[in-house]
Amino acid sequence: MESNKWIATVASIWIQCSCGASYAFGIYSSALKSSQGYDQSTLDTVSVFKDIGANAGVLSGLLYSAVTARPGRCGPWLVHLAGAAQSFAGYLLIWLAVVGVIHRPPVPVMCAFMLVAAHAQTFFNTANVVTAVHNFPDYGGTIVGIMKGFLGLSGAVLIQVYQTLFKGSPSTFLLMLAFLPMLLTLLLMCLVRIHPTITVDEKKHLNGFSVIALAAAAYLMILIILENIVTFPLWARLFTFAVLLLLLSSPLKIAISAQREDSQRLSATTSVVRTPLIDHSEPAELTVKEELTASNLPHIGEDMNILQATRTLNFWLLFIAIMCGMGSGLATINNISQIGESLKYTTVEINTLVSLWSIWNFLGRFGGGYISDIFLHTRGWARPVFMTLMLATMTAGHVIIASGFPGNLYAGSVIVGVCYGSLWSLMPTISSEIFGVRHMGTIFNTIAIASPIGSYVLSVRVIGYIYDKEASGEGNSCTGTHCFMLSFFIFASVTLFGFLISLILVFRTRRFYELVLLRRLHHLATR
Repeated sequence: MESNKWIATVASIWIQCSCGASYAFGIYSSALKSSQGYDQSTLDTVSVFKDIGANAGVLSGLLYSAVTARPGRCGPWLVHLAGAAQSFAGYLLIWLAVVGVIHRPPVPVMCAFMLVAAHAQTFFNTANVVTAVHNFPDYGGTIVGIMKGFLGLSGAVLIQVYQTLFKGSPSTFLLMLAFLPMLLTLLLMCLVRIHPTITVDEKKHLNGFSVIALAAAAYLMILIILENIVTFPLWARLFTFAVLLLLLSSPLKIAISAQREDSQRLSATTSVVRTPLIDHSEPAELTVKEELTASNLPHIGEDMNILQATRTLNFWLLFIAIMCGMGSGLATINNISQIGESLKYTTVEINTLVSLWSIWNFLGRFGGGYISDIFLHTRGWARPVFMTLMLATMTAGHVIIASGFPGNLYAGSVIVGVCYGSLWSLMPTISSEIFGVRHMGTIFNTIAIASPIGSYVLSVRVIGYIYDKEASGEGNSCTGTHCFMLSFFIFASVTLFGFLISLILVFRTRRFYELVLLRRLHHLATR
């Protein structure tokens, strides 16, 4: 199959659907805990290394920049290959330890296994997201939302594979995680390439991908709810899984249709020249650069490398806000099984919560990018405004979980999951707009390190410490609302602080969005 920007997008979507194993930690965390004899603090320590691996993507960003810096280099497929190798090695070693093929490894060694396995996700994600932004620079929020959305949805997709083929065997699920992402990536990675062309109807076809993503999320949510009510026989599980695969294959139809329209248009008209992020033309009035200089914002929007970006206050404001929001979100999903157990949720209900988290995560990732694009194009709302709103809403979600009323974990996980997911689409897009797209992979992956830092502090130093202090009896277990109440009130305070930090970023970048992005969007609308 010949690669083009639409086929590259479909290949990226399929890879994203398979590489979000870190979001399914709750499925095999109990097997890992029991087989290795961990207490809750130790399990949280291992999960933090999963978070570090899944978010510390500086190496993937540097590799991507190196292989795509000049035409003729290896291209994004080399980044995919590095991710496939790490995913296979990490999850295979974890599986060998859980089933007892190798001697029980020391905790630091298990942390290293988890780090390597999860670190693969940053290579897949960087190659797919940054390539997509290069291919669709005029709709950065939408395409990042689509890519990040399918990554968030991948947890539920992988769990459906588990429920259909390996139900009741978490160790087999680990073995599947070693092979499935690796094989799919090796098959598709050569199709993911940068195609610097632009067409008139990009938004229409991107909306088609968005509709498929929403349909897949709705189907998975209905399926998860039904599985919680009735027990499906094997034939029914196989049928519903086949429908899911058919749904996930449908983006290929949109790609073929889009390419056909592009080919017909190019045969009749001349190519459309891409417009850069900053308008370098010299109109009679002040140029954008002169206006920014007059506004004391001379560097915002220009291409910066990681060293230049880290010297700006905006970088650290974004870093701290993400640490508060994503850190508390990761700590929530890492402990959702134990929270459910303390509140006497059944195993089926806990697995349902883990699966539904992927749906809420998807809706946040997709909606954060798509809705912020709409409001930016139509009303000129700066994208950091939406990050601020999400942090405020996440504060309310943590308070709901802390309250302990019946069904609180369902309601709270919806709010926290959506807000957490939205930060994952907003942060890379904001990074590309403020610091430029040239080194986007390195910069947004450096900011993403804030997530595991926040998760470590909140998981190990807050939840793990308080839980073990409250625990008693066999298995170091704790039952009751008091097990996690104080922890989530602390989480709420942390996200409230992140809201205030994000609010500062809104005011600091307001003139930038008015002077640069709105002028660019006006130019696109009139071309």
